[in-house]
Amino acid sequence: MDAIFIKSVQRLFHLYKSMAEKAIDQAGDEALHQQADEESNSIAIIIQHMAGNMLSRWADFYTTDGEKEWRNRDGEFIDKKSSRQELLDFWEKGWACCLDVIDHLTPEDLSKTIYIRQEAHTVMDAINRQAAHYAYHVGQIVYLCRMYRKADWQTLSIARNKSVEFNKEKGNFTGEHK
Repeated sequence: MDAIFIKSVQRLFHLYKSMAEKAIDQAGDEALHQQADEESNSIAIIIQHMAGNMLSRWADFYTTDGEKEWRNRDGEFIDKKSSRQELLDFWEKGWACCLDVIDHLTPEDLSKTIYIRQEAHTVMDAINRQAAHYAYHVGQIVYLCRMYRKADWQTLSIARNKSVEFNKEKGNFTGEHK
């Protein structure tokens, strides 16, 4: 069962990364820094925060607290007006740190204890915590990118009012409802 969980987590984390990147690819450079108001996060801020979180949580994952002393979490929520390439480079650095751990998990690792902000977690609990956190922010990124693209948005899943066609293509059912 642990091996099944590991494969599932690996697919999930790679899916979150891919989904966010497909959305970001559709956002114009100016949209990356757009904020609804002073208290709202831009796509750039969410990227900064996610990458900062990943570097802190996953670096030396088994041996040091996941909230590193060098992390400036509050600074992640200030838009540094970085270029698209700078943001994507930081994003890749964060994901590389995360996926290096996720892609090398073993069943024996899942019951180990790690710490986040001095609170003990099993590796499995820490993974679930981070998966929920990343899903939350990926959803925000996708929503913001979709909102800025409006009618030019290319859906990342099943298009609205296209479920029946999608299911027919997949051979799931005929689309007839009883």
